[in-house]
Amino acid sequence: MPGNFALVCADCGQSSAALPSTAFQCPHCSGEWLSARYDYASLGPQLIRQAVQRRHSLWRFRELLPLNDPDNIVTLGEGGTPLVRAASLGLMLGRPNLFVKDERQGPTGSFKDRQAALAVSVMKENNLTQAVVASTGNVAISYAAYCARAGIKLYAFLTSLVPAEKMRECALYGAQVIKVASTYDRAKELAAQFATQRGMYYDRGLRSIAAVESMKTIAFELAEELARALGVPSNGAAGPPPWRAPDWYVQSVSGGLGPAGVMKGFVELKSMGLVDKLPALACIQAEGCAPMVTAFAQNRAAPDVVHSPRTHIATLATGNPGRGYQMLRDHIRTHGGTMLSVSDEEAYRALHVLAKLEGLSMEPAAAVAFAGLIKLVRAGLIRPDEVVVVNCSGHTFPIQNEILGEGWARDVELPAHEAEPGAGAAREMAARPREGLLAALQRLDERVRSVVIIDDNPEATRLIRRILQARGAYQLSEAGNGRDGLRLIREIHPDLVVLDLMMPDMDGFAVLDALRADSATRDLPVIVVTAKELAPDERHRLNGQIDSLLQKGSFMDDDLLADVLGALT
Repeated sequence: MPGNFALVCADCGQSSAALPSTAFQCPHCSGEWLSARYDYASLGPQLIRQAVQRRHSLWRFRELLPLNDPDNIVTLGEGGTPLVRAASLGLMLGRPNLFVKDERQGPTGSFKDRQAALAVSVMKENNLTQAVVASTGNVAISYAAYCARAGIKLYAFLTSLVPAEKMRECALYGAQVIKVASTYDRAKELAAQFATQRGMYYDRGLRSIAAVESMKTIAFELAEELARALGVPSNGAAGPPPWRAPDWYVQSVSGGLGPAGVMKGFVELKSMGLVDKLPALACIQAEGCAPMVTAFAQNRAAPDVVHSPRTHIATLATGNPGRGYQMLRDHIRTHGGTMLSVSDEEAYRALHVLAKLEGLSMEPAAAVAFAGLIKLVRAGLIRPDEVVVVNCSGHTFPIQNEILGEGWARDVELPAHEAEPGAGAAREMAARPREGLLAALQRLDERVRSVVIIDDNPEATRLIRRILQARGAYQLSEAGNGRDGLRLIREIHPDLVVLDLMMPDMDGFAVLDALRADSATRDLPVIVVTAKELAPDERHRLNGQIDSLLQKGSFMDDDLLADVLGALT
């Protein structure tokens, strides 16, 4: 019998304290949208006291989860994922307070591990031995792993678009995989029918109490971590709350479960006095399947159902999100935010950027959120001073052809006499340099061009260096001021200069004047990358002196590379 929560019907508003958290219908009106409610007045102070004494995991906040007996917890170490500052991307976008909630660190590599941990624990508490899910991949993998640990037989309905590697992983855990050669919405219909016919429990996603409740733990962790990273904003004489909400929370969206649960978490935190506001919510979808975005743009209350999704990102191919859209739309209309879509190409580009600049390799569905972030920044919707958190919802698994494309590796071919040396040749090779191998390796660098970077900001220098290192073969040299930079240029005679303008002692304008006054460097290509808002006379001074001008905080890696290639040709 539930003791720490009640279930409230979204349709009739009636509260039912005696329903198990596997319930899916209101006993008063048969509505299928139930929400868990707790004694927030007493749990707020208790949460602060107890949380700091527990290890970082989903169960750190167990008093606010719909599970009565901790002995029923099924865990693989989920939750407690790191909050990582995206320094390079933040510098590139001019948004220094940009953070990534790294949900790739879950036991099976995605934020769905939170959902599976709580949902399977609830199943165990209610003595269930069989369950059914429909999935585009991550949910099935997570549920399969946790059901294996709990001794529950899982039937996973997967669309045929799900990569074979993910299907095989589900089967490896002992789940029965049913491949549906149709859309995800059709797979959900078949899964529900299958469960009904056999009297099995069917996990209904956003209508599953445990699924929603699990996602709010992301909000709890974020609020605690942000307070630790940034402190809490001043709140006058009353004093600030102990934790901190971001100004924006950004996540890719399919059916809406993740953002709906996270926003419920922030609502609960505010009701307990642990944060002072709710974040604006940005829901990002793939253009080829964007039923929420289309309806939101037209100010419609119901989603614009997509019957034939046209995206390679199958994880986000939910054509009919149903009431999930209405819930997210209502939240955005009340508390701020937006919905927008990005192309598959924009998502893959963002995937490359995060991997190469931040060391974060993610699945395309997670990259959709970062592509959306870039759009939000370029549209001016996110201010430079605002704190932004993006959910990196899952790891890159598997590496799809669309991500890397051609030419991602280079071959080194050895001369035939070096490929498999015999015993006699081995002694000779040990005594002399392996000229064939060295020559082959040197040929990899035939197109290396020399670039000098002059900037007094080490972070900006590191960003430019990393962009060039990751996307081309360049011999890079660096100087932290104008005088050293000018001396370096005259010493090594580079093919290109990347120059900052605002530097002490000798600024970029003086460096340019010196370069153009010297016949040896008069025609040297120069790209200016600056944070300075140039006055008309300053722009006139640069006219005809440089090859291109990029504003710090407003250019992407491809912009710089395009200008570099243009200057070198």
